[in-house]
Amino acid sequence: MKSNLSAVLQNKGHEVLTIAPEKTVLEAVRTMNEHGVGSLLVMNGDEVVGIFTERDVLRRVVDAELDPRTTKVAKVMTRELVTVRQRMTVTEAMAVVTEKRCRHLPVIEDGRLLGMVSIGDLTRWVSREQAFHIQDLVNYITGQYPA
Repeated sequence: MKSNLSAVLQNKGHEVLTIAPEKTVLEAVRTMNEHGVGSLLVMNGDEVVGIFTERDVLRRVVDAELDPRTTKVAKVMTRELVTVRQRMTVTEAMAVVTEKRCRHLPVIEDGRLLGMVSIGDLTRWVSREQAFHIQDLVNYITGQYPA
């Protein structure tokens, strides 16, 4: 797909759910559940310092038998962030997700957070573009293609 991530963000919106590193895992999980998302960006003021995901809960909290009521997000978040730029294509972003084995990509340009795309966002975008192409082909074959 030739579409850039800027088009995906324009379609889905630029809102990113965040949490402060000093918040507890329980607060983070409740926020994720309330909004139906699988991750929160961890922000210290305007600076992205990590990401907290469902995978972090399973691996670093549940498996480590830590108490989510007292464990701070900063202790268990993923610090090695995989980020992308808005001019990256959807196809390139899908390759990053596959290669890096991550599900959420913060879109950062010149140190500024512009939004976040998930594997679900990328898959929906590709499916939508394929549906448009299929309809164009059907219209062409059936003679309903615009002149």
